Amino acid sequence: MDVLDLARAQFAVTGVLHFLFVVLTLGLAPLVAIMQTRHVITGKPVLERMARFWGQIYVINYALGVFTGLVMEFQFGLSWSGLSRYAGDVFGAPLAVETMGAFFLESTFLGLWIFGWGRLPRWLHLACIWLVTLTAYASAYWVLVANSFLQNPAGAEVRGDHLVLTDFGALLTNPTLVFALPHVLGAGLFTGSSVIIGASAYQLFRRTREWEFFVRSLRVGVVGALVGILVTVGFGFAQFGPVGQIQPGKFRGAAVGTSLGFMILIGELALFGVLFVLTPLLFRDWLARWRWIHPLLMLVTPMPFIAAILGWLVREIGRQPWIVYGRLTVKDAMSPGLTPGMITTSFVAFTAVLGLLAVIDYVLIARTVRRGPAAATLGAPGRPDPAASAPALTF
Repeated sequence: MDVLDLARAQFAVTGVLHFLFVVLTLGLAPLVAIMQTRHVITGKPVLERMARFWGQIYVINYALGVFTGLVMEFQFGLSWSGLSRYAGDVFGAPLAVETMGAFFLESTFLGLWIFGWGRLPRWLHLACIWLVTLTAYASAYWVLVANSFLQNPAGAEVRGDHLVLTDFGALLTNPTLVFALPHVLGAGLFTGSSVIIGASAYQLFRRTREWEFFVRSLRVGVVGALVGILVTVGFGFAQFGPVGQIQPGKFRGAAVGTSLGFMILIGELALFGVLFVLTPLLFRDWLARWRWIHPLLMLVTPMPFIAAILGWLVREIGRQPWIVYGRLTVKDAMSPGLTPGMITTSFVAFTAVLGLLAVIDYVLIARTVRRGPAAATLGAPGRPDPAASAPALTF
């Protein structure tokens, strides 16, 4: 591989690993907020325990995902300084806003939510998790503003040897953005719901003592997956029109066509599964007692992650060889003086760091799921769990 291919592969691998954290964060945040909202309204203890347990998984994923985002930032200066020189005045602005939002607003509200259990008034504490969700969605919006500019450099013109912003409104309403944002948010909701479905099915398969807890969680996951997959598939197909007009060759070619086909197949299979297999679980508790169905539900978990990776590949590979479509090629965007040895070294280092974080994330989440809500520490330091001594159910 030459230096260009190595740099592209490095960004692709690190981008995919980072996005796996992001898509789960975007999905779990609103689901946890909904669980806590229902608790505040109804006062049912099981709903509070659900918010604490799934919120703990959210916090684990969020904390480790922040570090993967930092690695992504390094690459713009390391490998793609040509992009910064040519389009940094436009491309850098939304990324700066996203960084400030994620590191200041979102992290602040999340800290208040984590340490505010039993200390803040319940409505104020509830507002914190909803603000975490809204700021997470705002971060996704600003990242997609920047990415959509690369897909279609709307609102900018060439002056001298670089692009300058001439229409801020056009940048914020880019045609490649308006359908991509709900598509990504729907994918996040589907992903978070699938993790809840798989984890709940795992505990039910083990004949957990927490029957009510995980049946309720399974229902939340099914509803979230149903909404998420409908939004994802709907806005995914809706992008074909405007994107096809801007980038006519995006959905042609063997590599892109194959990835697109797999992504659509996964989406349609998931839609079928949610509509015709999972939906009955909303109305019949006894269906959740069928142990043979639990392994099938566990298989749902990796599907949205695979589809998210394929979707990202379609969006990025489809505009090659441009990094700013029609304006700047990937080759011209590279930093000067890079050698294969330099890129290989950073590639190995970045992949090792992000891969290790992904493994740690998986291990911590799996351990939390295996231990169950009785061992959850979020929001209950030193308090015994009332269900820890509940009798086991036999199916």
